[in-house]
Amino acid sequence: MDVLDRAARGERLEREELVELYRRPLAEVAAVAHALRLERAHPDHVTYLIDRNINYSNVCTVGCGYCAFYRTRRQPDAYTLSYEEVGRKVAELEAVGGKRILMQGGVNPDLPLEWYEGLLRYLKERHPDVRIDAFSPEEILGLERLTGMPAREVLSRLKAAGLDGVPGAGAEILVDRIRHAAAPARIPTADWVRIVEEVLALGMYSLASMVIGMGEGPEERVEHLLVLRELQDRALAQYGNGFSGFALWTMQLENTRLAGRLPGATAHEYLQTLAVARIALDNIAGHQASWPTMGFKVAQTALYYGANDFGSTMLEENVVSAASGNVRRSATVREIVRQIVEAGFRPAERNVFYEIVAEPDVDALLASPVG
Repeated sequence: MDVLDRAARGERLEREELVELYRRPLAEVAAVAHALRLERAHPDHVTYLIDRNINYSNVCTVGCGYCAFYRTRRQPDAYTLSYEEVGRKVAELEAVGGKRILMQGGVNPDLPLEWYEGLLRYLKERHPDVRIDAFSPEEILGLERLTGMPAREVLSRLKAAGLDGVPGAGAEILVDRIRHAAAPARIPTADWVRIVEEVLALGMYSLASMVIGMGEGPEERVEHLLVLRELQDRALAQYGNGFSGFALWTMQLENTRLAGRLPGATAHEYLQTLAVARIALDNIAGHQASWPTMGFKVAQTALYYGANDFGSTMLEENVVSAASGNVRRSATVREIVRQIVEAGFRPAERNVFYEIVAEPDVDALLASPVG
């Protein structure tokens, strides 16, 4: 049976079959991906999340060549936010109806584990209804090395202090030959998988992520997807808990040391990989379209290439936007709802588990002059 026919029947495709999808006409792969999206997620709805990104510090010792956000501790524009400054940002989110923050920084050797615990307690005491997803696997690895504690103990202490989940950031392409050519000190694949598995074992949430444009080819992209799929299989079987969704971005290189040295990725490659991911990741239902890196129009198109979600408002984005002036830092609910409606779907607000929590009054929202 042809590989596309097998995919359309919902059969699990293996490595060579997934690589073969990259050789097929994109329209044919997209048609299968969209059909699977309609089966695996809310068929009429496209969801979105009201949240805020908070970058508590830009000090980092990893020094990735594709990152324009980080600073060394001695640079004049290095910063670490106070608890009060972070708290004000959370209050601003609550004022617009948001109940989730995505909080990340760098690997900052000046911040002990107790600082992170204190921040979490400070926020939970003042904003008990806000979900805190924070500290990437790279940051957890940094705390592991700083404290000498295993990741399980670090994460257990952070969870006790108020941590709800850990972002799936830092995955990029989970093939060490590719990731270490661009960032030699970046967290190795095995450590990323190990730490995320500890997160899931403790009953917390994480997001499966992928960044293309690092010089990888179809084989490496498929390898990355298989690492995610196998981890999800294992986590669901052993812990009853896994990735809540999948997000794909393209590498933004404009303002980085690697501008002109890494190829980046085109809109065609983005849509192609998004469609392949929908077929490959049969155990993850929620797939995001990336309006920050691709723009609204490509994100709308992505809703017919396997995506069923329009991402989040973010309110503030600093890391990706530092690497490229073409990246939007935030979007209003009205803007997101308009894009979803224009693409032919019904918008619905969701939580981090891709469960619909509300449907907006579209007519009133789009008629409003602001918001």
